[in-house]
Formats: sequence, C-alpha cells, structure tokens
Amino acid sequence: MIHIVRPALFGLIVVAASVVATACAPLRQATEPKPQATDKAFYLEYSFDALPGWQETRLEPSLQAFLRGCPAVKLFSRACEQARAVPPGDERSAREFFEASFVPHAVIAPEGIDSGLVTGYYEPLLEGSRTASATHRFPIFGVPEDLIVVDFPDFRHLRLRGRLEGRRLVPYWSRAEIDSRNDLKAPVIAWTDDPVELFFLQIQGSGQLRLESGEQIRLGYADQNGHPYRSLGRLLVERGELALENASMQGIKAWAAANPHKLQEALNHNASYVFFRELPPADEGPIGALGVPLAAGYSLAVDRRHIPLGAPVYLASTYPISVVPLERLMAAHDTGGAIRGAVRADFFWGSGHEAGVAAGRMRQPGRLWLLWPRGEPLPG
Repeated sequence: MIHIVRPALFGLIVVAASVVATACAPLRQATEPKPQATDKAFYLEYSFDALPGWQETRLEPSLQAFLRGCPAVKLFSRACEQARAVPPGDERSAREFFEASFVPHAVIAPEGIDSGLVTGYYEPLLEGSRTASATHRFPIFGVPEDLIVVDFPDFRHLRLRGRLEGRRLVPYWSRAEIDSRNDLKAPVIAWTDDPVELFFLQIQGSGQLRLESGEQIRLGYADQNGHPYRSLGRLLVERGELALENASMQGIKAWAAANPHKLQEALNHNASYVFFRELPPADEGPIGALGVPLAAGYSLAVDRRHIPLGAPVYLASTYPISVVPLERLMAAHDTGGAIRGAVRADFFWGSGHEAGVAAGRMRQPGRLWLLWPRGEPLPG
C-alpha cells in the first residue's frame, strides 16, 4: 500500500502530490468519438476487443478479486449477485460475466491525457518488540489523541487534519517534530529496530511485525498527520545523491545504509507521517481502504475521486524495468496518499521480500479502463 498515501490548506489537506510522469500520446480511436465528461475525469467508451491483451488475459482470478469487494459496496450489488453465480474456476463463464455485465471506459485526465504513472506497493515484514529496548527504539504509533479530523463532504470530499491551540486549528506536528518529541499523545503499538523500514512501512500503509517471540502482528493504516507526501527518491536524485535509475526502494535503502549521518534530515523532507492500528490475524492479505483483504497481483490502489472503490479496472502497463506487457483486470480495493490523479495507480504485489523487490522497482507508464455496469450512469 500501500501501496501506500500515495497541496494543502495551511498544510492540512490530505491530497498528497506524487511525481507523475505522464505520456502525452494521442488518444486511440474508440467506439465513442466523444468522451463523456464529468467534473473530475473523462470516460471514453470502448469495446472489449479494443482493450490491449483482453483476449489473452485470465479473468477467473479477476472475478475472485472483484468478489472480495462485494460485501463492502452497494454500487455493484446487481453485478455481485451475478458474479456469485459463476462456478469457481470456470474461466469461460468468468469472461462471459464481465463482457455481459460491464462496458469498458478509458479513464482520461481532465487535461485530455490518457496515460499516467503506475507504481507498486507491497506488505513489508519488520522486526519488532512490544517493549522499547536499545535495539527496538523506534515507535510505531497509533492515532494521537489530539489529532483533529474535519470533513467537508460537499466540497470535493475536502478533509483537514490538525490540532487545537486554544480555539485555533493549526497544522499537526510534522515528521521532524514527531520524531523529535517525547510527549506525543499517541499510543505505541510496538517498537522496531530500523527507521528506514518504518519509513517504508508508512509509505506502504500496512505491514506485518515479527515479535521476538516469533508471533507476527498485522498493522493497518489508521490515519495521517495531514502533511502532503514528498518523495524521498526525488529529493536524492535532485541533490545528486542517487542516479535516477537507482531511485527505487532498494536504492534508497542502500543510500541510507551508506549515509547514516544524512538519514534523519532526508527522512524529514517527507513531513507526512502515518499512524497505524493493529489488525486481527488474517491469511487473505492486508486490509485496503475498501475494508477487504487485498489480492496479490489483482488489487489496485486508485484515486477514489475518479475511480469508485470496488470497481473492476483494466490495466495496460509493463512489468517493472521491462517492456513486457502487464495487462490485467484488477479490482479497485485501495487508495494511497501519493495516488492522486485520474490515470494513476498502485499495483499490489503481495507480501514478503520478492513482492517488495517488484514493488520497489515498479514505475511504469500505463493506461486504465473503468468497467462500468451496463445501463448505469457513469460516476461523477
């Protein structure tokens, strides 16, 4: 998650900007000559045959991913009912279901751009303890008691976060301030031994912690301090500390190991700070923003202002550091502080080391198609 997070009104609005490198290729001809506009994005109707790789992609795993979201959304209740009638493992019936129940629409940014950035996220595994020690000295915080969240649902889902000083709402403490304080009014869930791993846990938005006893606990995103996300990789590239091709999670970790005296100042560049909650053990996967377990390789984090959670989304991209096509029907199960924009997505790779390697290297151009129920008005 993480993916994870992933512009502010006095630094409080959680609409974290990411570095999105979009390709400005012209729109391909589709079945509808004119896109249908909303106040947020354009949705251009396609035929299934026009989707790149559609006839070759497997859809039964996509059906199972779509079904995971069904208990949490009413928007697709009719399609969910039809999906439950598809025999498990039946690839042909899964294809017939999607093609009969949905219409694909290319997602196009308000500027008219139909491609954007696809990154990856995963569920990290950290080492930790329930008690602080010389080794485990970095706290994993729960939600602070003094964090104030104010929602304005009628104003484009505006959300402010801050704290009170008298009668004034002021920005909540930044990362630098949180890390330097010893009186933060927040519960400590556990302690870990590596500030860099903790930093990436916050970027992913969820993870697992292996305690000294061997027990593993699952951590999920609970809230955020309201400061906009700023990319550490971009900072290091701009400073000449890292080459652009090495600005992956693995490259940043290697830089941190070689530059411990520069580490805290670099981490403070990203003032955003994530707070966690302990989740019950689950074998299915970490819980995404939709409230259902994520499916490795089939769950996508999106900007919910443009793509409703629970929706099937067809992705056309490439594998990390590759030109090999990655074309797959995903389910919009999650969001992220850095996932902002109509054509912007975060691909969930799963849990563990190999998933982390793929997620850390993924920074590919891609296109998105929203599959929308036949006969229903488009979102927005």
